[in-house]
Amino acid sequence: MPSPVTEIPPAPSELAAAHFAARLAFETDCSDVHAALLRADGPDFVLVDVRGPALYRAGHVPGALGLPHGKMTERRMAEWPDDTVFVVYCAGPHCNGADRAALRLARQGRPVKIMIGGVTGWADEGFDVATGDEPGRLTR
Repeated sequence: MPSPVTEIPPAPSELAAAHFAARLAFETDCSDVHAALLRADGPDFVLVDVRGPALYRAGHVPGALGLPHGKMTERRMAEWPDDTVFVVYCAGPHCNGADRAALRLARQGRPVKIMIGGVTGWADEGFDVATGDEPGRLTR
C-alpha cells in the first residue's frame, strides 16, 4: 500500500525538470537575493518592497526601494530601462502583494521575479533589516 507521498507517482523527470526550471524563472529566494546584494559590483536587479510606507519604514530588506504595487504605473516605471529586472516582495507567504506587483510589471512588459518568503522569510534567515524611509545598504 503506497504512502500519501507516493500514492500519486512523481512526474516523469523531463516534466519535473521543466516545472522546476519554470519556477526558478518566476521566483528567487532570500538567500540568493542576500548574496546578490553583497556583490562588489552590486545587484543586477532592482529590489522592491511593495508594502505600504508604514510597513516599509518599520522594517525592509536593506537596499530595497519602497514602492507599493498600486503605484507601479508605466509612467513611474519608465525611470528604469525596459530590460531592468525587478525582484518584488511583500510581507511573506500570507500576502499576495508581491504577486500583484509581479503581475502589474509583467503586463507592462517588465522582467520580474518574486522573492519568496518576503520580509518574513528574510528575517527568518537571520538577515539584517533596515528601518526608515531610505533603502539603506546591506553590509556583511
